[in-house]
Amino acid sequence: MAVDEGRRITITAIAREAGVSVPTVSRVINGRSDVAPQTRERVEELLRRHGYRRRAARARVSASLIDLVFNDLDSPWAVEIIRGVEDVAHAAGVGTVVSGIHRRTAPTRQWLQNLRARATDGVIFVNSDLAPTVYAELRRLNIPMAVVDPAGVPAMDVPTIGATNWAGGLSATEHLLSLGHRRIGFIAGPRRLLCSRARLDGYRAGLEAAGIAVDDELIFQGDFYHESGYAGGRKLLDLDDPPTAIFAASDQMAFGVYEAVRRRGLRVPDDISVVGFDDLPEDRWSSPPLTTVRQPLTEMGALAARTVLRLAQGEEIESPRVELATELVVRDSTAPRSTG
Repeated sequence: MAVDEGRRITITAIAREAGVSVPTVSRVINGRSDVAPQTRERVEELLRRHGYRRRAARARVSASLIDLVFNDLDSPWAVEIIRGVEDVAHAAGVGTVVSGIHRRTAPTRQWLQNLRARATDGVIFVNSDLAPTVYAELRRLNIPMAVVDPAGVPAMDVPTIGATNWAGGLSATEHLLSLGHRRIGFIAGPRRLLCSRARLDGYRAGLEAAGIAVDDELIFQGDFYHESGYAGGRKLLDLDDPPTAIFAASDQMAFGVYEAVRRRGLRVPDDISVVGFDDLPEDRWSSPPLTTVRQPLTEMGALAARTVLRLAQGEEIESPRVELATELVVRDSTAPRSTG
């Protein structure tokens, strides 16, 4: 007998329609391997059809979890995203499990195994390209997911939360241009990340709008971390015609530039202006306080958490693609170009 669509779906009803036992349905829901492939496929199809998991999530809020997964936990901006996720999770009475996969196969397999065991209600990936095997397994388990700052273009049914990186890159460049700078160096983030490419494109657009040709000699490939900012700062300062300002695509790289400038016996912003990207808490306490593009990291984490919780409860979301606004924050690391 088919399940009545107008009634709340139960494991017993699913088992009856599938022609299997209740424990078998339970094993499928929990990702157990001791179920025949044909039986698993039949039960999963019924679970998807009737939306069992998502509606059942309401009944077990006290045991709910959100998994928050980073490729790398070393960056200080990770803390800001975690804060946003945990604010929402705590208010909803939901726990948070934070993991780092580091793009290696073995940790990913272990993470998936742990995920099946704890029956999470949703997964948030950060700076991830969402490997097809992971996507397929989460879909098989009926687990909602969202991606913060995706590395590439995710599947159409995976919500993404980002920031207006192109507009941020443009505003930083326009700010330096307004101060009279014409040779503006740029230290880019990892090429594989969409946010990195968007910030670089914003920088290019700002120069081109001002009638200034983009000089590839002034662009250094970094990785968002302090060391690459330092290396990029040194290389740009070594040029025969060095820039009078440097825009680094992350605050950490901007602080690396600070160190390169200091070791040359120069000063920020007297000798060279510096702009970062992120607006981390330490920016206001640096010397000098850093001019940067504020990326709403805490808000991005909070929105991602609200998104997966709504999906876990079978609710619709307003938009699968959201970009929160960036904002230029002017402090003391930028000044008019010296004419001396």
